[in-house]
Amino acid sequence: MISVIFDLDGTLVDSEPNYYESGRRTLARHGVPDFTWEQHARFIGIGTLETLEILRDRYAIEAPVEELLAEQNALYLELARTETEAFPEMRAFVERLHAAGVPMAVASGSSLEAIDAVLAGTGLDALLTTVVSAEEVAHGKPAPDVFLEAARRLGAEPADCVVVEDAAPGALAARAAGMACVAVPYVAQTAHDPAFAGAGLLFPGGQREFSAEAAHDWLTAHRTA
Repeated sequence: MISVIFDLDGTLVDSEPNYYESGRRTLARHGVPDFTWEQHARFIGIGTLETLEILRDRYAIEAPVEELLAEQNALYLELARTETEAFPEMRAFVERLHAAGVPMAVASGSSLEAIDAVLAGTGLDALLTTVVSAEEVAHGKPAPDVFLEAARRLGAEPADCVVVEDAAPGALAARAAGMACVAVPYVAQTAHDPAFAGAGLLFPGGQREFSAEAAHDWLTAHRTA
């Protein structure tokens, strides 16, 4: 049986505005007052810890990265619980798979606390009960660790898993894990990134183009191929 592993941020839910706002406020507290969305967009698909490590070095911030991470997580959680929206077609896809008894998991670069807050806030926690955070594995995306751990928890072989992803690092992680990938780029301009070239199904227009029915039809064909 095919199992489906979802990335969370930018794939299931539109959490990037919350990540940007929490990161912007954190950096402003530490002397970086003009961090823009365009700058943030370059880090979409990369874990919060890895992003903060890069930004701390870039802006010569004195505070330890653990302190920055704690500050941003606290700010993010405030927003995540009340202001996160699930993409409607993606919710429909999850509901359809759940009704069909397809094993599913979430594998994310976010903290467990953040994942739980988002899933609870959107009601997706009732449908997606297997969750893996990059906190729980040795390496975040583009390493395959979170996807391989999700497959292990589902009792599935990697070759029997399909990953749904919005970002290039996640698509690379899926490939490294030996899993098929449905790619729904959060940033439409990245649709031609070589990382997406190996995707079994690509929606170049991102969420505005994604269709639960089309994804389900492809998954059915992939399962019987």
